[in-house]
Amino acid sequence: MMRQYELVERVQKYKPDVNEALLNKAYVYAMQKHGQQKRASGDPYISHPLEVAAILTEMHLDESTIAVALLHDTIEDTTATRAEIDDLFGEDIGALVEGLTKIKKLDLVTKKAKQAENLRKLLLAISDDVRVLLVKLADRLHNMRTLDHMSAEKRARISEETMDIYAPLAGRMGMQDMREELENLSFRHINPEAFETVTRRLGELSARNEGLIKKIEDELGELILARGLVGAVVKGRQKKPYSVFKKMQSKSLSFEQLSDVWGFRIIVADIPDCYRALGIVHTRWRVVPGRFKDYISTPKQNDYQSIHTTIVGPSRQRIELQIRTRHMHEIAEYGIAAHTLYKDSVEPAGDTKLSPKSNAYSWLRRTIESLAEGDNPEEFLEHTKLELFQDQVFCFTPKGQLIALPRGATPIDFAYAVHTNIGDTCVGAKINGRIMPLVTRLTNGDEVEIVRSGIQVPPPAWEEIVVTGKARAAIRRATRAAVRKQYSGLGYRILERTFERAGKSFTREAMKPVLHRLGHKDIEDAIASVGRGELSSLDVLRAVFPDHQDERVTIKPQDEGWFNMRSAAGMVFKLPNRPKDMFDMLEGEGPEALPIRGLSGNAEVHFSASGAVPGDRIVGIMEKDKGITIYPIQSPSLQKFDDEPERWIDVRWDLDEANNTRFMARIQINALNEPGTLAEIAQSIATSDINIRTLSMGRVAADFSEFQLDLEVWDLRQLNHLITQIRELPSVSTVKRVFE
Repeated sequence: MMRQYELVERVQKYKPDVNEALLNKAYVYAMQKHGQQKRASGDPYISHPLEVAAILTEMHLDESTIAVALLHDTIEDTTATRAEIDDLFGEDIGALVEGLTKIKKLDLVTKKAKQAENLRKLLLAISDDVRVLLVKLADRLHNMRTLDHMSAEKRARISEETMDIYAPLAGRMGMQDMREELENLSFRHINPEAFETVTRRLGELSARNEGLIKKIEDELGELILARGLVGAVVKGRQKKPYSVFKKMQSKSLSFEQLSDVWGFRIIVADIPDCYRALGIVHTRWRVVPGRFKDYISTPKQNDYQSIHTTIVGPSRQRIELQIRTRHMHEIAEYGIAAHTLYKDSVEPAGDTKLSPKSNAYSWLRRTIESLAEGDNPEEFLEHTKLELFQDQVFCFTPKGQLIALPRGATPIDFAYAVHTNIGDTCVGAKINGRIMPLVTRLTNGDEVEIVRSGIQVPPPAWEEIVVTGKARAAIRRATRAAVRKQYSGLGYRILERTFERAGKSFTREAMKPVLHRLGHKDIEDAIASVGRGELSSLDVLRAVFPDHQDERVTIKPQDEGWFNMRSAAGMVFKLPNRPKDMFDMLEGEGPEALPIRGLSGNAEVHFSASGAVPGDRIVGIMEKDKGITIYPIQSPSLQKFDDEPERWIDVRWDLDEANNTRFMARIQINALNEPGTLAEIAQSIATSDINIRTLSMGRVAADFSEFQLDLEVWDLRQLNHLITQIRELPSVSTVKRVFE
């Protein structure tokens, strides 16, 4: 166990003016409070905060953060209080210790909604002072190193939480070495068989190639030194088991197929030397095409900078090379911890904060801002995990602004990354000056120009195309808002007509006093619920005018050629079977009927399974969460709504001369079962400018087959002409329209 003076000496190595009194006081206080407490391993509990502090000294953090590490479990596990810590160490340290105490209580491996809410709390806790995250990551790293003494179930739970949340967070904060160690330790407990297999194979490979890493280091170092790069350092290492396993999984490779198990870093003095070293290596050894990335000119969002290249190097081995300066190497190792202000300026003890210039801090700030977007917990969790795990591509706006996106992102993701409003109004994109589909995957260096339209509404299908959480959440919000607007418009028209038939006038203000009776808090929500069929327009009428008497008139049929159709207001229409009279009655109702354009993409209006076409006599049925379903008046399905007159809506076609929409109708054909029959039918359909949407067939007798076709036609006249034409075919026995 580390001694008090050893801890002070560790900090003094990188911060000679260390506040020894603060560290000594925190050490003694933690030792006294934890007293005789033991860990699951049997070690004194104080060994844990001491090891956490030691990890933070490796990141060269200030004495205030080291003190927090020593105290981080005192409020949770001892008699210490926040007030006591504030009094002894100051409110800044007290707030950090309390923040860590709250994080310790979070359960990040549970049902999605609860996990998402706890992830919100975690990010909010670290947003005010990122040192909370640094201490928490060091705490988690030491716990993972000593996980063997826990039960198997607890090991798996903690490892899953680490792999899902803390390792990606460490990566996003630029702390690559910590991320790799957390992933590897988690991998060992989550998938022990795979861990053992990969570790064994790496050991065998290392034994077969003993001395190879040293040989390559020496050859690279000698070459660079001979070309005048004095002081350059070459370091080689074998990749970690989890890194190897992940590559095998993502690229569907066997272990034998892996060709770049070793990685090497060339560390030089400055940026010009990085490019000189790159030139030296590339002129000596052959480059593997497509494996070059320049993160110096275009840094990652977590401030990572380096040149990546892969060569076929000494001994004909494929070698991954990273070339960077010493400062870049420090950022790559310590990440966000390398940006603390005390390294650049003198700050009072306890006032060390993260530099706001850090890109990693900017990402964290943007993620916290998304908490205010109003997304539900599951969407936030999806958004955050997508942001944590995805690798990146870097694209530019026409004005040169750099936009970092996950790999596989589309121009839609790009539009939403610039601004939500730009994404919502996006209708097209130019990539490097050429108009390209919105589904195009962006690559590094693309210049993207978004084409916009003020009348655009994001299609719901975009949600399956985009890869960023921000775009998905924005598309869902816009889709919900558009559907709500459509249902609200439909509901308003239904209410207007219902009130009009009752001799009343409908206004939104009239609904305010009765909203509680209707089960809604917002007028627009109540109106939209009428449009969705969740709330009856008659219930609204009765709520607004409690004294209204609903008088229904029943007209008895005088002969079998007539039947009754009820409207939403309870009125009963006597409808003839004769097509002309029926058409006149329905189409001539004027204000009594809702105009329906009949577009199948309209969220508030859709058609029955067998369809309807302009010219059909139609009726609308209100269905919950579907709006209005349009049925031809001949549809037998209407019988099941006979006892629900409030759901019947009078509707009429409302199509202009420029209509370019086809409508679905179903026909059934009985024809001879002989070669060429289907071809004759298809030819008749094609010459009539009609499209076949679906076709099914079956044998009904030895010599006859039955065909059922869903056709797309312009109107009833075109459909009737086709039926007449098919009926005249010599192979056809019968043809009829099918209604469901």
